[in-house]
Amino acid sequence: MPAVIALLRGVNLGGHKKISMELLRDICVSLKHRKPQTYIQSGNVVFSTSEPNLAKISARLESTIEKRCGFQTKAVLRTADEFRDILARNPFAARAGIDPAKLLVFFLPEKPSAETVSRISAINVGPEEIRPSGREVFIYFPLGQGQSKLTAVLDRALKMPATARNWNTVTKLLAMAEAL
Repeated sequence: MPAVIALLRGVNLGGHKKISMELLRDICVSLKHRKPQTYIQSGNVVFSTSEPNLAKISARLESTIEKRCGFQTKAVLRTADEFRDILARNPFAARAGIDPAKLLVFFLPEKPSAETVSRISAINVGPEEIRPSGREVFIYFPLGQGQSKLTAVLDRALKMPATARNWNTVTKLLAMAEAL
């Protein structure tokens, strides 16, 4: 059974869209996913499944969360193989001194158009470095994300929901998926 990593957008941020990780695991079990494991409180869940269609899994997960929690969220899914590919495509991997806590991967539900890639590549609001790649956008925030204006600008430029995880979380989620 392949391992799937689900990343929920905008849950447990600032007291909004609260979902306990226990409930998230229970929801996965109710959807017949096996061995669900959560990581930190930001809506990360890894499980195995016999369902090959990630779009179906995402839609069912989103619908069940809405029914059981009373809010909508976007679930962006990737397989363990796709996560391995993301690690291999890290455009900052060879650079010394990169703080993994300041390297974020923005996960998109679909590959952006060439026009969108061009638009986000041209964003320049500070020292951040933006590297789109497939259905992900790698961004290095050398001063941290807290004071950056980039996230709001990026959301408008993408014109699709995205959810971000720092590099430490990305590597931990892959390790969890590989252990299933």
